[in-house]
Order: sequence, then structure tokens, then C-alpha cells
Amino acid sequence: MDIETISEQIGSFITNYAWNILGALLIFFIGRWVARKLVSLLGKILARQKIDETLIRFLDNIAYYSLMVVVLMATADRLGVDTTSFLAIFGAAGLAVGLALKDSLGNIASGVMLVFFRPFKIGDVVTAGGVTGKVESISVFNTIFLTPDNQRMVVPNGQITNATITNINANPTRRLDLVFSIGYEDNILTVRAIFKNALEADARILEDPAPQIVVSELADSSVNFFVRPWVKTEDYWDVKFDLIEKIKLALDEAGISIPFPQTDVHLHQTEK
Repeated sequence: MDIETISEQIGSFITNYAWNILGALLIFFIGRWVARKLVSLLGKILARQKIDETLIRFLDNIAYYSLMVVVLMATADRLGVDTTSFLAIFGAAGLAVGLALKDSLGNIASGVMLVFFRPFKIGDVVTAGGVTGKVESISVFNTIFLTPDNQRMVVPNGQITNATITNINANPTRRLDLVFSIGYEDNILTVRAIFKNALEADARILEDPAPQIVVSELADSSVNFFVRPWVKTEDYWDVKFDLIEKIKLALDEAGISIPFPQTDVHLHQTEK
């Protein structure tokens, strides 16, 4: 075989291989573009059906990654990779990776549970996985919360489903549980009237259910009251802070004492 023949074969090999690479790149980038368009179309169709946004985002993620697997397989086939053998290798590797990443797979399973059982949705304020905040997104592996002080917390889904979930604003109304203490020398009826007037003066407090004002305990150094009005969930914190301030000012104006812990120390001098 002469040098010219060898050069032609090398040139032909490089040319064919270059075309394979170019074809693979086209398949990958065009396939990714088509995948994004299809996922976007799927999201619009689901939104028209008034499906929950949380479920839409979750299904979009699954659809996108599933389509990308198909694109990668087509890309590998264009490069001349035996996809049958590749699938066998991928399956064996997947088993090994699955065993090594069992916690991550657990997070995926937990993500599916969160989406389909819906203990909360995007926009809810919840306490879950040791975090209290507004739900920003629920992905395959984790859930993102925005805390009241504007921190972005990423919590693994498994950590959420393995603990108690409290959906703070799931219901339209909430009850305020306030505790106030007065001295034994103060008049209970006068104090009850102060509490009642403070509640009636705030239009945000609901009439139904009716507020509850009761003596809860005769403690060691105080008489304790439970003051329990109902408010709309969105008014909860504003009403709570306002009531505490207004009731304190009203008690001060009426000369009602608010006991606080005190310790008496008695010193005895002994003669030596």
C-alpha cells in the first residue's frame, strides 16, 4: 500500500468522523431546543386545564429530563456508539449509582409524594424540614423556601416528608393565643372589660367564631388570662403585635399591675 492510498484513507476517515461529530452536535442542540419547546407547550396545556402550578413544574422537569435522555441516546448513536451495549452498561451503572445514591433517590420519591399528596403548594407558608418560610419551588430533589428575613433555604425532600409538616396559611382564618398576667389584688372584671374593649375596637377581629377571654390559671404570683380572638390568616401577625401593645397601654392606664418574677434574698448576720 503506497503513501497516497494511506493518505486518502486517513483523509476519508477524518472527513467521515468530522461529519459524524457535526451531525451529533446538530442532533444534540436541535434536540435540546425541541425538548424545551415541547416542555413549554406541555406547561401551557396543563395551565389551561387549571392544574396546580406545583404539579405543572414537577411534570415539566420530568418531561424535560426524559426527552434529554432520548436526545443523548440519538447523539451517541450518530457518533457510532452501540446504543444496545450502551443501554446494558447504563443499566448496570445505574444500579451501582442507585445503591450509592439511595438518599438522592429517596429525595426523588419524596418529591413525588409532595406533588401528588400536596401537603402544601407553591406560595404557601409552611414549617417543614426544620425551616419556616414561603414555598418558592418544589423540584425533583429538593424544595426551596424563602424565610421571613429573606433567606433562600434549600431543603432535601426526604427531610421534609420524614418529619411533621405544618401548613400555616392552609386555612383562611387563624386563632390568636395570647396570655396576659395580672396581680391577685387587681379586679378580674375590670381586666376582662379592658380585654373586651381592645378586641371590639379592632375591626380585623372576626365576630364568628367569637373571641374567648377566660381565666386560665391561678399561678404562684399572678392570675393568668387567655385572650383568643380569630382573624384572617393574612392579618395574623399585624393583629397580634397591635393587640399586645394596645392591651399593655390600656392596663397601664387603668393601673393594672403585670407581675414579673422576683427573688427575695434575706441576709442573716451571725456573730463569730
